Amino acid sequence: MELEKVMSKKLFTEKEIKLLSSNNYVKSKFKKGITYDEFKQIFIAEKQKGKFARGIFEEFGFDVEVLGTERIKSASKRWQAVYEKNGIIGLCDTKAGNSGRQKERKLTLEEKNARLEAPINLLKAENELLKRFVLQKGMKK
Repeated sequence: MELEKVMSKKLFTEKEIKLLSSNNYVKSKFKKGITYDEFKQIFIAEKQKGKFARGIFEEFGFDVEVLGTERIKSASKRWQAVYEKNGIIGLCDTKAGNSGRQKERKLTLEEKNARLEAPINLLKAENELLKRFVLQKGMKK
């Protein structure tokens, strides 16, 4: 008789979901997991400064006891791998507008230009976000 392997992924309680909802970096939350907004980009920037994953989550208002260390470790590994492979653009949530199929048609010059400008605009937005964060931290001291 074979035993089924059970996933050990922690499910969130209603209380934990409410707690996660109060964090500005949480985009959406479910019993099985959460989706992070711009936190992924911030996480990578902080990680490159030599900070530890758990400390980054704590610094940005996450309760590490609620998230669990395994979830933090796996998110850190996953985001770093995506960043190394695709850069900052790889950390953006593309599920909503992406069917996963490659476009086979030729792009117009305008479309090519828009694709080239997208990562630049994302980096500009990230810089603005980090500036706002630094200003907020400065005001709290």
